[in-house]
Amino acid sequence: MTTNSAAGATFPDLRKFQDPAVTADGQARAHVALRQLDTLWFCTGTLCNLACRNCYIESSPRNDSLVYISAEEVAEYLDEIERDGLGTRSIAFTGGEPFMNPDMIPILEDTLGRGFETLVLTNAMRPMMKRADELLDLHHRFGRALTVRVSIDHYTQDLHEAERGPKSWEPAVRGLHWLTSHGFEVDIAGRLFTDETEQQMREGYAAFFEREGIDLNARDRNKLALFPEMDTNADVPEISEGCWSKLGVSPDDQMCASSRMVIKRKGEERPVVLPCTLLPYNDPQFELGHTLAESFQSVALNHPHCATFCVLGGASCGG
Repeated sequence: MTTNSAAGATFPDLRKFQDPAVTADGQARAHVALRQLDTLWFCTGTLCNLACRNCYIESSPRNDSLVYISAEEVAEYLDEIERDGLGTRSIAFTGGEPFMNPDMIPILEDTLGRGFETLVLTNAMRPMMKRADELLDLHHRFGRALTVRVSIDHYTQDLHEAERGPKSWEPAVRGLHWLTSHGFEVDIAGRLFTDETEQQMREGYAAFFEREGIDLNARDRNKLALFPEMDTNADVPEISEGCWSKLGVSPDDQMCASSRMVIKRKGEERPVVLPCTLLPYNDPQFELGHTLAESFQSVALNHPHCATFCVLGGASCGG
């Protein structure tokens, strides 16, 4: 770690995360093999109605670096799952804001109609509410097969809006009320960006749910996922092969052992497959091919998010 002694600030060691084979100190870098494709994620596009302060994929009202994926393109991957008997259990969608994608409802219709458990991440604001009637129809037909995950970054308005911007709290809470009042399967995604412990955070969300009359159990990790904050300016330890035994962590428990994500870059003819939802969409080292079959390969943990979020943070976007 390098230090700015005058300011007392720390900066990333730029020697780290350079070589997919070895760490900066010469150890064999940890790799993770895909043991089973349990969850396939799709990025619906990077366009979003918000520009959050620390968005891992830089979504905003202007960033269309990842374009809207189409219903036909999603269907090709669902066809591959069925044709090759991959045994995939769930399909999940993230953005950007998924409900800004004009094909989002037909995509959900196809996914649910094929019998997949389906998860869609949303800020529950105006783009979602514009699709309220169509969502209700899907809910009435497919019930608990569809889960909507709402991003409430903190249980207080001030800190939520510190991440998501002014006037982002009340519309999100209204959308959450709409979902829960209509019986949707709902869970919440929060972020650990304050100095509070996980217990304090869960108590804070529990008080918020009670105050708002929202029937969610903040102590249930399947209903409230609290994700580690990922600071690209922090100095992060690299994960070597020797870390698995030292940390008591298994490579089979990492997100890239059971999931993949499909994105479509602006100007490209076809989508590509990445190891997971968190790795930079603009870094070609993480491309695993155009098909799911091509993506069945070992992944080098050559990014700070691999350490911060998954190995050390013990988190998974699946829940």
